[in-house]
Amino acid sequence: MFYGLSNFFKNLLPKRLFYRALLIVAIPIILIQLTITIVFFDSLWIKTNKGMTRALVSEIQTFIEVYSNDNYEKDEIKNIFSLYQDLNIEFVEDENFEFSYNERWFSPIDRSLRRELKSKFGSEIFWFNTTNYKELIDLRIKYQNGYFKFIIPKDRLTSTSARLFGLWITVPAFIVVIISLIFLKNQTRPITALAKAAEKFGKGENVGEFKPSGAAEIRQAGYEFERMRKRIIRHLNQRSEMLSGISHDLRTPLTRMKLQTAFIKDKVTAEKLTEDINEMEKMLNEYLQFTSSTFAEKDELFNLSELMDGIITKYNNKNITKDIPSRIYFNGRKNLIKRCFNNLIENSIKYGNKLNIELSKKKVNLIIKVEDDGPGIPENEYENVFKPFYKIDKGRADSKSSVGLGLSIASDIVRSHGGNIRLNKSSLNGLEVKIFLPV
Repeated sequence: MFYGLSNFFKNLLPKRLFYRALLIVAIPIILIQLTITIVFFDSLWIKTNKGMTRALVSEIQTFIEVYSNDNYEKDEIKNIFSLYQDLNIEFVEDENFEFSYNERWFSPIDRSLRRELKSKFGSEIFWFNTTNYKELIDLRIKYQNGYFKFIIPKDRLTSTSARLFGLWITVPAFIVVIISLIFLKNQTRPITALAKAAEKFGKGENVGEFKPSGAAEIRQAGYEFERMRKRIIRHLNQRSEMLSGISHDLRTPLTRMKLQTAFIKDKVTAEKLTEDINEMEKMLNEYLQFTSSTFAEKDELFNLSELMDGIITKYNNKNITKDIPSRIYFNGRKNLIKRCFNNLIENSIKYGNKLNIELSKKKVNLIIKVEDDGPGIPENEYENVFKPFYKIDKGRADSKSSVGLGLSIASDIVRSHGGNIRLNKSSLNGLEVKIFLPV
């Protein structure tokens, strides 16, 4: 039960830290403001309005009592009350007048006025309207063969202090929320900058030197990220330099071996040696390709459809079928995407005869699918084949020429662009490689 409630409230909370922090600030302010308003409304405003309404109804009652006294001039009485009590009074002769009205039951003014009039005059002899006029109230009370019509200012029934109090509550709360927004924005900005830098670095982009800012804890995280970034770059550069040196040292004897095979009289032996030397050169190239730095290349917007069509055309293979729209653009490192796609095609050509290549665009992803009719890969090996230098010997007799880096390189490139790569059994009963790239 508690677990379910926890998940429920977790789903209700905003995902971003800024909005969560804003809720922490805003909710107490709103609750305090609401509590103060309710207390004020109940203890002060309503009681004050009741007192003002009671006084007004008493004045009206006094007027009617004095008006009923024959010892006083009727017009003089109306003039006195109109002048000194701020009541506009008119007597209307109308024996057929019906006292029916639509009262606003949720209005405190209407409710208190109705109660006071009912207590003084009864429930059948009065009528009032508080909505026809913006600042006035129309009140009518039966008298003999007609009725008295009172036009009363609304401020006789309600205190203006409510508006002032609401203003005094709302304006400071609004100012506090604005200050909180500015403060929270300044606090979350360093976290956002750190997250973006980490994301770019994770994708293999050149981040440059990161300058930490914000609170002490955030600065500490920034310093540690920068130290980690420098260690990783130094490690990658050292690895690349080491393998480049090894490659250079090995290429020289391989070149001499090629020249020496030209002098071998046994052509069969010479061809076998040349084939082995070529395989060694190919392995060296794949090693260098795997360890080459990806930070130098910058993102650019390019036509992915055109790139894929050009690579497919280069192979000039009639067994390749394709379904590629004419214009699908992608923002990324063009050369790396080209290397990734080349690796997938070469891998499929190596182990299969028929190839099917598709490119499609969804709402959030670009999907590249390459499938062949080869022996495929066992499902339990799907995760292993992405490991560097991992090779499957079963079912792939010609795996001796493979270093085991094709899918590993492709996976690194895809993930450095924030995408994902999956393996499945293809519709051609071979291997299906599906790549998802963010739009």
